[in-house]
Amino acid sequence: MQQSKKPIELIREEKLKKIEKLKELNVNPYPSVLTFDVDSISQAREQKEGATVSVAGRITSVRGHGGIRFFDIKNESGHIQAACKADVVSEKNQEIINLVDAGDFIEVTGQLFTTKTGELTINTTDLHLLSKAIRPLPDEHEGLVDKEIRFRKRYLDLLINPSTRAIFDTRHALIKGIRSFLDQKGLTEVETPVLQPLYGGANAKPFITHIHALDTNAYLRIASELYLKRLVVGGIEGVYDIAKDFRNEGVDQTHFPEFTMLEAYIPYADYHNMMDTMEELVRFLATSVVKQTTVTVHETQVDLSGEWRRVAMTDLILEYLSFDVTTKTHEQLITYANDQKIDFLPSTGTGELIFLIFDKLVSHKLINPTWVIDYPIEVSPLSKNHRSKPGFTERFELYIGGVELMDGWSEVNDSIEQRTRFEEESKRNLSETESAQPLDEDFLEALEYGAPPFAGVGIGLDRLTMFFTNTWSIQETILFPFKKQQST
Repeated sequence: MQQSKKPIELIREEKLKKIEKLKELNVNPYPSVLTFDVDSISQAREQKEGATVSVAGRITSVRGHGGIRFFDIKNESGHIQAACKADVVSEKNQEIINLVDAGDFIEVTGQLFTTKTGELTINTTDLHLLSKAIRPLPDEHEGLVDKEIRFRKRYLDLLINPSTRAIFDTRHALIKGIRSFLDQKGLTEVETPVLQPLYGGANAKPFITHIHALDTNAYLRIASELYLKRLVVGGIEGVYDIAKDFRNEGVDQTHFPEFTMLEAYIPYADYHNMMDTMEELVRFLATSVVKQTTVTVHETQVDLSGEWRRVAMTDLILEYLSFDVTTKTHEQLITYANDQKIDFLPSTGTGELIFLIFDKLVSHKLINPTWVIDYPIEVSPLSKNHRSKPGFTERFELYIGGVELMDGWSEVNDSIEQRTRFEEESKRNLSETESAQPLDEDFLEALEYGAPPFAGVGIGLDRLTMFFTNTWSIQETILFPFKKQQST
């Protein structure tokens, strides 16, 4: 027995029949060019009644029957209603109108008037079909709420859910604002390789591929850091890139295997100078791009216009937990971590334990903007040794609303020290989600030619978008998050 067809299949068949009817009328359902010199819909809406306008866009709804039909037409610049009256348009236009559905693209021309209900409307005198849709759009009133469908079919999500478009408009504005800010600071934007013979710049598991032409394995970039530092050596001292990074790790609300990262380096600067610049950047993005000085993080309102504290990690642990890690032995830190049910490896060092205590018990409590500074050396292989605190580095992270937004430090420009750090890092027992950086001899050789004192920072732009839109799922801020192929 033949299986009954789904409604969408029946609708699709009806639309295909309409395409054939259009062709019989000698109407091309997919013409190459527009007939009219169209205005943007926003421009058309600014005209006075009686003005002749021409617009093009997608039909989002069709109403009426018989002698008059109304189309709601939408494009990126706005929406407007068009009235198609049988006694105004041509006979051929009327035939086309009868074959047009929501989802189709049209261009119309006519005079503006206002309906009795106060709706600005185009009294259509001519109409042309631009593109005939075959599948029906989801119902705007019911919405598109299933996350799996929204992520797999982002084009429908964007069409139906204005809130989704707003997220990506904000993302675009943030990236544009960052570029403008850094360019004005005199930094040069560059591109770094996606395919790399060695991976480095972070402790992360890389994606591995093979270049057949060279018969060699390669890694997808996990960070731009070591290449940007080569450019600092080469004289491009103030430098940044906005790049896709790839880490073959877990997926959660704030982490995804493919993500976008800003990395920037400022010469003749230390981590305090970089914090000054990044505080200025975030305030600029808030006031000039997002147009707000207060943000909502989850359900908490945070004022960005006040003081941004700078506090050492060990001092924050003491402040929030009344536990002074600087006076404790390694064994006492182990006991404390066990009592707090913090997971760690048997080989975990003292500095790593300090970081874990902060990360698991304190970081989420940092609501007002806080620069957490002076990280243990064991968790900061690329950060410069602290000038006055043995065992610590000149590293910072910014926390707002209990969320970490950026990571930076005074950079190591001592090639001998950097080699020692890399060698120690390779001996460390890492967790299953980490992979020690291989010794990059080419980078170390470059560093031996000399680099100025400089500071660096990394900002996840997906997470920054999450922060400014209060959208706490990273996949909501990535247009096309990777999904496993569905079986057919």
